Amino acid sequence: MGAVKSKRMPRAVREQQMLDAAVRTFGQRGYRAASMDEIADLAGVSKPLVYLYLNSKEDLFTACIRREAAALTAAVRAGVRPDLPADRQLWEGLRAFFTHTAQNPDGWAVLHRQARTHGEPFAAEITAMREEIVAFVTELIVVAAREAHRNPSLPEREVAGLAEALVGAAESLAAWANATPGVSARQAAATLMNFAWAGLGDLMEGQPWAEAPETAAAPESAVVPETAVAPEGAEPVRTAAAGPRP
Repeated sequence: MGAVKSKRMPRAVREQQMLDAAVRTFGQRGYRAASMDEIADLAGVSKPLVYLYLNSKEDLFTACIRREAAALTAAVRAGVRPDLPADRQLWEGLRAFFTHTAQNPDGWAVLHRQARTHGEPFAAEITAMREEIVAFVTELIVVAAREAHRNPSLPEREVAGLAEALVGAAESLAAWANATPGVSARQAAATLMNFAWAGLGDLMEGQPWAEAPETAAAPESAVVPETAVAPEGAEPVRTAAAGPRP
């Protein structure tokens, strides 16, 4: 009797297995240091099979970026319920973001560190992901402004700038939280919420921060001399600038 052949794994499942191994390797070792041999060993397949499925190291890395970016944006969108008040929507979105990056540290390392630092075509993939998240956060800010004012007057450019700043802060804070023992996703989300919502709240209440006018320099005639003139026969009165009495 001949040997029983093992059931072949479906291509889609095998490919995800390879991507799992690649994300782990790229995230922990970096794009340059990672080898296709190491990825194949971790996936439990031969290196030729990895090339057959994903063509090259560059294509494999691009596939990892796209998969992790899609998972992150989907997690953030799924975390926000449109029936909630604006502050709760922002809170749930931030919590979903930090929960996902904490649960997928290798995927976040691929997106935040590796893809950004190795040029094109990888940087373009990250730009597309950020644009989608920034657009989503912009919608949340517009909704919050509408709730606060009924007829929001925030300029479109200012709203876009606020969204860019918020997303950039979230990215940096996620990297810090993943590298700092004891910082939970909820704590990271609360840190950014406290930082962002107080300022957004003032802005949407019509109380934006404004630079105070610079204080004009005092004219030379108003400068206090080192020794003030005293009545005849009295000790001179010294100012603080004149130093201690000899």
